Amino acid sequence: MQRTAKMMIGLSNGLDRVATVVAGTAIAVLVGAVMLQVVARYIFQQPPAWTEELARYAMIWAGLTGATMSFKRRFDPALFNGSSARGLIGIAAEAMKSIVVLTYLLPILFYVFYGPGMNPARGFLLRHSRSMAEALPFSTVWIAVAVPLMIVFILLHLVARWCGDDGPAQPDNDAT
Repeated sequence: MQRTAKMMIGLSNGLDRVATVVAGTAIAVLVGAVMLQVVARYIFQQPPAWTEELARYAMIWAGLTGATMSFKRRFDPALFNGSSARGLIGIAAEAMKSIVVLTYLLPILFYVFYGPGMNPARGFLLRHSRSMAEALPFSTVWIAVAVPLMIVFILLHLVARWCGDDGPAQPDNDAT
């Protein structure tokens, strides 16, 4: 059981590192696109149409991957702080947090793949697979896929919490 818990916590830590790189890259793309938009608009009076759309898509990726990082670090909003509570109250607090997370994320994950009437063709991802970005040459499914990835990352972080994960390792501040 300990081996499984360590493996789950290691997976969660690895996914957090991936999310950190993805979010950082998305922020850099967002800032770069906005800077190009500003320069092109106010200096050259000819802004490219694709910079606004690229910035919007980068913001979606940065926000959703940032949400997974926030959850991993326990910066997510909580109904109450059960970290200081011990015993039965602490267990109840953690159980309530888990129920809230599952109640929110599982229906969204379901509708990512299935639409009304259990029709996969009307699901969120398949609908996006048939639509193209307005100014960029790719399908919007590449943007929409951030939603199920965010949910899966958070669910894996939740399982790691159940296995005893306290978040990413904190640097030692004892050398003062």
